Amino acid sequence: MHGLAHGDQAPAFRAPDQTGAFRSLEDFAGKWLLLYFYPKDDTPGCTKEACGLRDAFAEYRKRGVEVVGVSCDSVKSHGKFAQKYELPFTLLADEDKAIVEAYGAWGEKSMYGKTYMGTFRMSYLIDPTGKIAKVYSKVKPELHAEEALNDLASLQ
Repeated sequence: MHGLAHGDQAPAFRAPDQTGAFRSLEDFAGKWLLLYFYPKDDTPGCTKEACGLRDAFAEYRKRGVEVVGVSCDSVKSHGKFAQKYELPFTLLADEDKAIVEAYGAWGEKSMYGKTYMGTFRMSYLIDPTGKIAKVYSKVKPELHAEEALNDLASLQ
């Protein structure tokens, strides 16, 4: 299911977070949700993005917005990443790739002339009714937290 767009119903998901507790889309019903996809725990771009969201987290909370990161890393890897950088939000371990595939965040990537399958750095703002309010198909790690907050100001 590639190419979710503004107004689409967000696909349901259920996966363990960094503590091993299962979380699902229904857990966030009635709230705004920034669902962000990233390639790998504790890599430079992903760390920049996560720390940016961490630093803006109080503002997200003030606006009633939940932040959830998704990658194909394990619960253990997420736990270490969250602890190391004091990340106050949920990280979902999508080891079977069900969520990245449902949201069109998995596909062919290339680096140094090699192609491989991986997770795209992209995000979705999901409104309280579970509909996609905004799609971020190309995310700049250091600017994303601020960009999504600015968009929320006009969407909420």
